[in-house]
Amino acid sequence: MIITNDMETSDATSVSLLLPVSGMHCAACSARIERVLRTVPGVAEADVNLADETLRLRYDPQVASLDAIRARVADLGFSLGEPAPENATVELAISGMHCAACSTRIERVTGRLPGMVSAAVNLADETGVFTFDPSVLSRRKLREAIADLGFGATPAKDGGGAFAARQKQAREALAGQKRALVPALVLGALLLTLSMGHMLGLPLPHFLHPDAAPATFALAQLALTLPIVWIGRRFYLDGIPALLRGGPNMDSLVAMGTGAALAYSLANLALILAGSDPGARAMDLYFESAGVLLAMISLGKYLEAAAKFKTSGAIAALMRLAPDTATLVRGDAQETVPLAEVEVGDTLLVRPGERVPVDGIVAEGESRVDEAMLTGEPIPVAKGPGDALSGGTQNSTGALVMRATRVGEDTTLARIVALVRQAQGSKAPIANLADTVSFYFVPAVMAVAVAAGLGWYFLGGAGFSFSLRVFVAVMVIACPCAMGLAVPTSIMVGMGRGARLGILVKSGAALQTAGDVGVVVFDKTGTLTHGRPELTDVVAAEGFPAEDLLPLAAAAEARSEHPLARAVTAAAEARGLPLAAPERFEAHPGKGVAARVAGREVLVGTAALLAEQGVFAGTAADADEAKLADEGKSPVRVAVDGTFAGLLAVADTPRPEAAAVVAALARDGVAVAMLTGDDARTAKAVARRLGVKEVIARVLPERKAEEIGRFMRTGRKVAMVGDGINDAPALAAADLGMAMGSGIDVAVESCDVVLMRNDLRGVPAALALSRAVIANIKQNLFWAFAFNTIGIPVAAGALHIFGGPTLNPMIAGAAMALSSFTVVTNALRLRFFTPHPID
Repeated sequence: MIITNDMETSDATSVSLLLPVSGMHCAACSARIERVLRTVPGVAEADVNLADETLRLRYDPQVASLDAIRARVADLGFSLGEPAPENATVELAISGMHCAACSTRIERVTGRLPGMVSAAVNLADETGVFTFDPSVLSRRKLREAIADLGFGATPAKDGGGAFAARQKQAREALAGQKRALVPALVLGALLLTLSMGHMLGLPLPHFLHPDAAPATFALAQLALTLPIVWIGRRFYLDGIPALLRGGPNMDSLVAMGTGAALAYSLANLALILAGSDPGARAMDLYFESAGVLLAMISLGKYLEAAAKFKTSGAIAALMRLAPDTATLVRGDAQETVPLAEVEVGDTLLVRPGERVPVDGIVAEGESRVDEAMLTGEPIPVAKGPGDALSGGTQNSTGALVMRATRVGEDTTLARIVALVRQAQGSKAPIANLADTVSFYFVPAVMAVAVAAGLGWYFLGGAGFSFSLRVFVAVMVIACPCAMGLAVPTSIMVGMGRGARLGILVKSGAALQTAGDVGVVVFDKTGTLTHGRPELTDVVAAEGFPAEDLLPLAAAAEARSEHPLARAVTAAAEARGLPLAAPERFEAHPGKGVAARVAGREVLVGTAALLAEQGVFAGTAADADEAKLADEGKSPVRVAVDGTFAGLLAVADTPRPEAAAVVAALARDGVAVAMLTGDDARTAKAVARRLGVKEVIARVLPERKAEEIGRFMRTGRKVAMVGDGINDAPALAAADLGMAMGSGIDVAVESCDVVLMRNDLRGVPAALALSRAVIANIKQNLFWAFAFNTIGIPVAAGALHIFGGPTLNPMIAGAAMALSSFTVVTNALRLRFFTPHPID
């Protein structure tokens, strides 16, 4: 369960829960839960994800209790999972116990630990289950307390929380389905051969032939059908109660359709055994329709479940990035401890080739760390003392000693997993139609099936057998599951693929909006550019030694805190130039600096500063300065000993990929604009270099949101791309806010999309991912609706009216079973989405 503070409601008492739901089998189930819960007083939001089998619930606990909500869901025939307890429970494998005195001693001692709620040790299987308050007692202290008694204690099973437990449960359920499916298919094949084989020329033994032994023929079919019905009994156990409660679902359709065929066949069997025209009635049995239908539908449900299981593969892959253990350093000693026992402030050792266990800071050592899981950057990043490390990244070369700063659910990896899971469970507006149709779909199908059967019998003059076949075919061909799975499976797979590419999308609505973006507005500083001034040009005056210009200017600027001064000094240091310490330094705010360096008087600053000291550059220098300014650079004049010495130019250089990204967006039909607080001359120069057509300069941070609103009033969807910190109001004002390279913290604040990689290519990649997901959803919805709108009339005998064929119920059932599998499989194609390369 995930509990979050609700950021969108004004009611401070509201809480949000993500709860597992069991018992759902189709979109009618999820639609009914949503429809009913939204009428409960105090419930503000109830969104069910059929693919993930979860309920996202927002309610006011002062108005509605969770127990009452759970009871309401139970009345519908479903169950909600229990909320996560405030106390933690851990199961430990305990070694070294030899008798009851050992287990009793462990229980007594651990039971007296502060924060311990309960301690139960099982001597027979050598395990202990301990429930405690994690704010008082840590897992490590518990394990150490047991070790102090002379026993060993290790986690009895892998961690992973509720998600891992649900994955295990789903895996076991899938294995159970497979075990039941094999005999059902074998029996179904035998039943089909027995009932239909003689019509196709396949030989039957004399004692089983319907002409020679009709009673044996019928009883053999019943013997093969009953085990299949038993294997598929959940369709009846779930479907019939749902129908009686007034909320029929897909199981109800299967139960009524196959049940009708089975009841009719049992009645004919009784008449055969009574001697009433046995030869003719033996040819009017529909055991194979019921048995083979159940087998085929079970096959379809298994394929669907197997495909759905793969949709959560991205989260499972992310969770596997965290190691199971960490190496704890205590003085000169090292100890391997479970990851769950690591605490903030612990000192940990990360050896070459190991994954970083938690977030932290490098305390000792140097190495390169592969951060591809976070940023998508394939080149390992150099790390040294003071540098930040993220849990799940992989150490490459050297050993690192780190200090843990964030552990458990607070790590970057855990928060990414939580964000992706939340996004996967959200709904896109495109799902509204499917949800509405799904709610009314099953009752409508049942009405059509009854009307078609009765219509053919009473109005069409068809016999009862023909009318029954039509009724069964309509009941079993309808597939609300395909409609219910069309949207959430695509969103789950797409969100997961985005996470693997370093693109984190907060919601299904944001994902859909991204596909409709018509304008992308970039902040200039730190987004289109590197965000830090760099020295770009050194132009020495005629007659002044070029090799002396930068060392003298950098030495004079060394004591200045101005960004331009730091850029000049950094360039000199990067070139390995010796910098003499200034003998005298004087700052002229807004103009520059004056200093005495190595016995020479040096001025670095504006033309006005040099003019005040009687230094004039001449027309040639003025022309050079104008040219540099037109290129978006900030020129700085240098004078040495009262003579003009040359020009330095400093600029915030564009990112190398910026121009290609702007061109790629333009090719996709997306307009690009740039917002900046710089003067118009500099802004236009940068825009020319990058190919940006529209520039808004001299925009203060508080006015950026107003400019975004101006773009939105043109009727186009607007995306704002910034660093997520200085641009928060503009990001929040845009239809889609995208923060680049600012980390996971930004995701919960002001933006809709976080680009974990500090690279502009993530912008067109995110838009392309959205378009791919929305296209996939539309494909799924098309096939789901087309399948039902075409299949149901055909099953009802629409073609037969004009002399065409009817639809065999077994073929109808097979088609229904495979429709959901087709939708989920189509969604899984998004796992292979790759954005177009941008060079």
